[in-house]
Amino acid sequence: QQLRAARHRQGVPRQRLPYINLEDDRLAGLTERELSWLIEEYYRLFPSFRRNQTVTWCFDEVQVVPGWERFVRRLLDTEKVEILVSGSSAALLSREVATAMRGRAWEVALFPFSFEEFLRHRHQVFPDRLELLEPALRSSLESAFREYLTVGGFPEVQGLAVADRRRVLRDYVDVAILRDVVERHRVSNVVSLRWLVRHLLANPASPFSVEKFHNVLKSQGIGVGRDTLHHFLAYLEDCFLVRVGWLATDSERRRMVNPRKVYPVDPGLIPLFDRSGKANIGHALETAVRIELERRDAEVHYVRTRDGYEVDFLARYADGQQELIQVCVALDDLNTREREMRALEAAAREFPRASLLLITLAPETAHDVPEHIRVHNAPFWFLAPWLQKPHLDQEPPADE
Repeated sequence: QQLRAARHRQGVPRQRLPYINLEDDRLAGLTERELSWLIEEYYRLFPSFRRNQTVTWCFDEVQVVPGWERFVRRLLDTEKVEILVSGSSAALLSREVATAMRGRAWEVALFPFSFEEFLRHRHQVFPDRLELLEPALRSSLESAFREYLTVGGFPEVQGLAVADRRRVLRDYVDVAILRDVVERHRVSNVVSLRWLVRHLLANPASPFSVEKFHNVLKSQGIGVGRDTLHHFLAYLEDCFLVRVGWLATDSERRRMVNPRKVYPVDPGLIPLFDRSGKANIGHALETAVRIELERRDAEVHYVRTRDGYEVDFLARYADGQQELIQVCVALDDLNTREREMRALEAAAREFPRASLLLITLAPETAHDVPEHIRVHNAPFWFLAPWLQKPHLDQEPPADE
């Protein structure tokens, strides 16, 4: 719908933006052949468009029609059209669509709300230029960002009471497990799959070792193969329940033997499986940064240096720019501050092209940080359009 609206703003009349929701009960059981009848009926209504003007067809939940790929290929081959398809993430994996479309497909991944979208949904005002921020608005945005880290960005949970929000999010997790993994991949060992999901969401932004987790399940009397667990993790990433970060290294062997870092696709999922009742704000912040980097089309890894220091993210961008990013709630503790800076400095020796960045919720605590390490107030790193490129390294001036 966002893409349709964008086309309409660009001057395309709505008559050339037909939208078909294939989950509409009136279209239940629609076949590939009957879908073609819909196209013919449309062109009877608007015959002047046929092969004269580009029509942008929008098919929502297209995966419910068996053979939809053949239909779309034929439409592309025979008519003057642009085609937008959307649907369940597991049923429309980008690699499978690309194969079906023979390289003629372009994937757009839709994540939960970014912080900017979260604010727009709430109709909260923020300026186009961060240097125009007044102190009261700055504080309001910082408060909203902390709420974003707790509530998350799923549209349907915005404005819900805590209990209702948790119920909706648990439904999302159950759908990901049962429909997008169990049904799609014919998983029979559902018990071990659920254990894996609980473990990953209860330990966000943490290293995950299949070998260690396999031993945990074995100690509980749950039988499952290591290869099966590897497959389960890949399935959960395919259905966008989690995102997986690998070690930054040129050695394939080193990459495979080191733990992966696993993040939920949205920080709002973290409190669901938090056994302490006090979801870690640091893990939520790191998760939000990880997902935001993916929104910005960065290739994201974590770094473990030869000296044993770890940096949360190495972000590589299409233009060749690189960033080493450390995420920290606050830097007021001297030992914490020195540890984070030592890790960045050590990683910089192994990745000398990368700029160095600290993202924190409390930039005022960042004392004695070298000038070549940029310190960003987290909500404004998420918001500032001119900070979305790694070579832009200025912060808005502090309020007097």
